[in-house]
Amino acid sequence: MPRTPRLVLAALIAAVVATAGCTLPVFAPDSDGAAPAATGGKAPPAVPGTQAQWAACPEIPQKLVGRGASGMTYDCASVAVPRDWAAPRSGQTYDVAMIRIRSRTQRDRIGSLLINPGGPGGSGIDTAVYLSFGQALGGLPTEVTDRFDIVGFDPRGVGRSNPVKCISNEDQDESFAAEPDPRTEAEFQEIVALNKRVAGGCGVKYGEQLPLFSTEQAAHDVDAIRAAVGDPKTTYLGYSYGTLLGATYAQLYPDKIRALVLDGAVNPKQDFVAGSEAQAKGFERAFANFTTWCKTNPAKCPIGPDARGAVTDAMAKADASPVEGDDGRTATSGWIFVAVISSLYTESGWQQLAKAVDDLRRGDSSGIFDLADQYADRKADGTYSNLFDANLAVNCADTDDAPTVERIRQLQSDWRKKYPLFGAPLAIGMMPCTFWPGAKDPYPVGRAAGAPPIVVVGTTGDPATPYENTAELASMLGTGRVLTWEGEGHTAYPSTKCIVEAVDGYLIDLTVPKEGLRCPPQ
Repeated sequence: MPRTPRLVLAALIAAVVATAGCTLPVFAPDSDGAAPAATGGKAPPAVPGTQAQWAACPEIPQKLVGRGASGMTYDCASVAVPRDWAAPRSGQTYDVAMIRIRSRTQRDRIGSLLINPGGPGGSGIDTAVYLSFGQALGGLPTEVTDRFDIVGFDPRGVGRSNPVKCISNEDQDESFAAEPDPRTEAEFQEIVALNKRVAGGCGVKYGEQLPLFSTEQAAHDVDAIRAAVGDPKTTYLGYSYGTLLGATYAQLYPDKIRALVLDGAVNPKQDFVAGSEAQAKGFERAFANFTTWCKTNPAKCPIGPDARGAVTDAMAKADASPVEGDDGRTATSGWIFVAVISSLYTESGWQQLAKAVDDLRRGDSSGIFDLADQYADRKADGTYSNLFDANLAVNCADTDDAPTVERIRQLQSDWRKKYPLFGAPLAIGMMPCTFWPGAKDPYPVGRAAGAPPIVVVGTTGDPATPYENTAELASMLGTGRVLTWEGEGHTAYPSTKCIVEAVDGYLIDLTVPKEGLRCPPQ
């Protein structure tokens, strides 16, 4: 299971990308830990407050999807930001990589639309490329791409922006394959030892840099990006963890906001334990919706009518005699659990999960590994991107209230009773930050005083950022307006005509969705 804390379950797939059949692969860094600049070194990084120097980079979409979108141009640049915004004149910097995607039919340009896909750890550059392929493939509507430059960026520590890379491929495999609910003390201590080893290795490699990967530091970077692209005010679309980054930016720079769309809300007011429990509840609810779907769609769900029983039985059998995959890995209960998590991010993943579990019963584990590897961003050669390294670095820098090992062991038992499939693993998933070295830098929690209306979008069946967070975030900011999609999966825009019309009207014309607007399912 994922051994990463609070927001790891919101890391990989924004619904808009999954609709197009894409995940969010973050390029693995070079062996020395430094990723190549997105521009290939053609232009120097912009200093905060100065304009970016853009250079054509068609190789980015070519490498991701084999081509660029028709009618779109792709340019890349970077901005040099202080490593520590509390000491901006230290001379030490990170380079934040960006891509600018512009339609050749652009007219009446409004400015730039900054994109963050969440995670933390997801690549905004990759996401922007996927979104450039248009609404027919799950991307952005033409109405938006004709009025905005689409600007994706990899936050500090992610992808192409001085990526954090400190977890070995072997430890990643061990983490995902491990028993998701270790019952015996020996099993539990194996998880403790793994988390200590990972945290210790990251501490040795990055030392005093670790707190500098916090959300608050990254929020300051967003304003440097705003200046580098030449916008007087920020227009921003943030998914999942991107809502936390956007909310932090709103508190720090309320007078620099033109429009913010926060889709798949994180609740910043929740402490670490409460946030993890909320996710356990959200995934349990989403899984229950999946099992109900199985009962009513027997032709599409070969593990019905008792899908929960089929999944739990598969995990139990895997502990005794796991099925071997083509690459030599065995489909342990941990890998099966990761596959379940992966499938719940989109309603389209439900049928894929049902088939994968059914195939597993016949000795074929390929479907399980397809789902799990999509979530883990594991490549065919057994290597991983830095998605989970960055996820840990950001979440643990943000967290100053991680529970003790003893408390986690107690919560594992308590949550197992309340959330049978997801409770215990989500309790265990808090452990990395228990051992994480370095100082902490929690993000601010409060009103965005002076900010214009901010649209906060919630999906009623969202597993990773439960719907209840939506109103909480909107209320905390003080200027938030809730927009609801009565659908399944993680995040909403641009899933339905109703959501698209409401969000596009806000982004383009600054028309705030009417109070209490609820959009029906697809």
